[in-house]
Amino acid sequence: MLSKEEKIQYSRHILLDEIGLIGQEKLKSTKVLVIGAGGLGCPVLQYLTAAGVGTIGVIDHDVVDQTNLQRQIIYTIDDLGKSKAEVISERLSKLNPFVFFKVYNEKLNTDNVLDLFSIYDIVVDGSDNFPTRYLVNDACVLTDTPLVFGSIFKFQGQVSVFNYQNGPTYRCLFPDPPTPNTVPNCSEIGVLGVLPGIIGSLQANEVLKMITGIGDVLRGKLLYFDTLTLQQQILSFKKNDTIKIYQLEDNYDFFCGINEVMVEEISVSEVKKNIEKFQILDVRSYSEFQNFNIGGMHIPLEKLTDKISTLDNQKQIIVCCASGIRSKKAIQMIKEHRNDLDVLNLKGGLSSYH
Repeated sequence: MLSKEEKIQYSRHILLDEIGLIGQEKLKSTKVLVIGAGGLGCPVLQYLTAAGVGTIGVIDHDVVDQTNLQRQIIYTIDDLGKSKAEVISERLSKLNPFVFFKVYNEKLNTDNVLDLFSIYDIVVDGSDNFPTRYLVNDACVLTDTPLVFGSIFKFQGQVSVFNYQNGPTYRCLFPDPPTPNTVPNCSEIGVLGVLPGIIGSLQANEVLKMITGIGDVLRGKLLYFDTLTLQQQILSFKKNDTIKIYQLEDNYDFFCGINEVMVEEISVSEVKKNIEKFQILDVRSYSEFQNFNIGGMHIPLEKLTDKISTLDNQKQIIVCCASGIRSKKAIQMIKEHRNDLDVLNLKGGLSSYH
């Protein structure tokens, strides 16, 4: 039952015939878990909180970074270095004191995922990597939990609902993960700041429709949205009954082809002190290199394989990119072809060089 104060807080919902008092009470009695408190998680959590979802879990082991502020607008400069999950739950409690938050300041993995998902009625995936997406999907199937999916890429986004009312799963749409290094994340290629707000809001919308039983849920449908043209498409797909999930994968990184080599790293301060001692290899895009660089060789990551033979083994090579992610991939590629090169990764990338 809703208290007098809750009825005031949710009055605009209750006025809607499609929701009403009964629908609002359904929202209060539902438990939703949000994976990630980043670009997608922020709008999802804000709107689910405002809507009055009774119990909201948020799992994220990351801390607030200054690069987050361009799109994760719930955080401020004062939150830098603090736990995202703790900051967002504390802040949203002030938006709606009638919502109970459960904070998981930890990484989602095969050890905790099944017990965690069994507590909740709906899971919302705001992750940004394929191992987590497959882990979340498989755990939802094994715990029979509906999954609201969202993804973003530069200016485009996607939304769908998986494992809902015996509908298709993520693996029905994407049975196999993409080849490693072929789909960069936003820290490598950027993302329009408003895009996660749009896609996250659409994810929250699907959650509210599922709970209240209104509208047409994106079951067996993938919504595609382009911010540059404002074009929107909905593609239908069917359940693949040949895909069976009986247990979790032993290693989702390995399943997705990620077998990251251990690399030695060097700090920005150390490079600045002795930059003349090193050979700099910049693996960013042409536009990134033109915007800012520290000299040396420029070979974009996608062209590196054909150029590895040209690298000089007379000096220690410092490989750099914006954040240190692409440079690690570059080092793995180099080590697969050249054993004679002494290669170090620039820790934190060029974003911390200024």
